[in-house]
Amino acid sequence: MSIAIGEPDLSFGEAAAEHQIQAAATALKGRNVSVHVVDTVSDARALTRDVLPADEEIFTASSQTLEVSGILADIDGSGGFQSLRTTRLAGLEPWSVEARRIGATPDVVIGSAHALTEDGQIVVASASGSQLSAYAAGASKVFLVMGAQKVVPDLVTAFRRIETYALPLENQRMLEMSGQPSLIGKLLILRQEVIPGRTTVIITREPVGY
Repeated sequence: MSIAIGEPDLSFGEAAAEHQIQAAATALKGRNVSVHVVDTVSDARALTRDVLPADEEIFTASSQTLEVSGILADIDGSGGFQSLRTTRLAGLEPWSVEARRIGATPDVVIGSAHALTEDGQIVVASASGSQLSAYAAGASKVFLVMGAQKVVPDLVTAFRRIETYALPLENQRMLEMSGQPSLIGKLLILRQEVIPGRTTVIITREPVGY
């Protein structure tokens, strides 16, 4: 099904106010999610290098936040981490059974999300859904890096942000890169973490990604 995609609503690219960031951080802690709030993208990158385990296999989910921040290069290209993309996934067909199993149940997954509500609900959109199973339950540890522009008041605004900002920007990127449009195939809402500390969210006050 083809859905018309308009121009991005650039208001969703502006960082949330400090009181919104703190409300979201407090709410996440109440949902058994560990939280770090830092000032800059460089701070988030440095913190990520510190908190990621070097002795466990890490799956880097597709994410513009990871790419533009340099975190992706730190994990997949530095040699300091056990990157699944450069080891067991290298050379496999992306949608082969083995590749899907590896990506679905890594020791650690790191990526981002498209919205975080002030009451601590995390919303992730995906075309294929390839990263969602690891976020939801498959990975032993989950790390999500988000710019403060992704903090929104509620779920209604979160869905609007995805439809009117993240999707148009991703659609533009995909068209430029491959000539193929993007779409929202799957949506995941992370409402509560059953295992305290399994999921860690790093929020940077400086916007990054979309």
